[in-house]
Amino acid sequence: MAEARPFSCLIMKGRRKPMKHKSLKNVVMMGVTVMIILMLSACQQESGRIPAVVEKVVDGDTLKVNVNGKSETVRLLLVDTPESVHPSKPVQPYAVEASNFVKEQLPEGKKVELELDAGERDKYRRLLAYVWVDEIMLNERLLEKGYARVAYVFEPNTKYVDRFREIQKKAQEQELNIWSIENYATDKGFEETQTNQGETVKRGCDSPVIKGNINSKGEKIYHTPQSPQYKVTKPEMLFCTEEEAKAAGFRPPNK
Repeated sequence: MAEARPFSCLIMKGRRKPMKHKSLKNVVMMGVTVMIILMLSACQQESGRIPAVVEKVVDGDTLKVNVNGKSETVRLLLVDTPESVHPSKPVQPYAVEASNFVKEQLPEGKKVELELDAGERDKYRRLLAYVWVDEIMLNERLLEKGYARVAYVFEPNTKYVDRFREIQKKAQEQELNIWSIENYATDKGFEETQTNQGETVKRGCDSPVIKGNINSKGEKIYHTPQSPQYKVTKPEMLFCTEEEAKAAGFRPPNK
């Protein structure tokens, strides 16, 4: 048995049978046919991407996928979206929009491909990847829409960094989403800042306690500490006020 090699293709050879009573014309036609088949079947280098199936979108730059029967958490490489589910931070401006955009692109069960760079995992053991959806890279789409900034640029995972910065520059020039708020998205992260009207962009509080949860029916429900189900509710988002939760599309539980 021949040893399988990466980035290679196998050419199957059939046994040659003796030809009897074939005319010269048939021989020539057969030769031309074989040449055409060989030309059309020239092998291409494998993409190196890993097929996966979406299990859940955590937030704008993190998702859970199934790879060969194993659940993996994936962190998008070289991009950062505002926080929507951080355990100790309030929901930041455009965090919900970024998260919803990814959820629209990646419904549960969606097939995707993961392209890894030189370093496969971060310190949290998450896979670091460029995520391809129908031959479109999600990392790039977030930058194009102004939902993410170029961030966490560490060697050797810098394959697309120059390309990403060019895309980000266009979004900045158009003042799309996170770039519509002056001095909000910076090299250091997402900062509390001033709008053009001089009003402060509120980032909420230091310790948000209102839990936002999305149930199996897709309903967005928030729970205050006074809610009967508060202790058993697993938060997908945290809010400082009920107004903040409602603005993100959540409603209080039914009484």
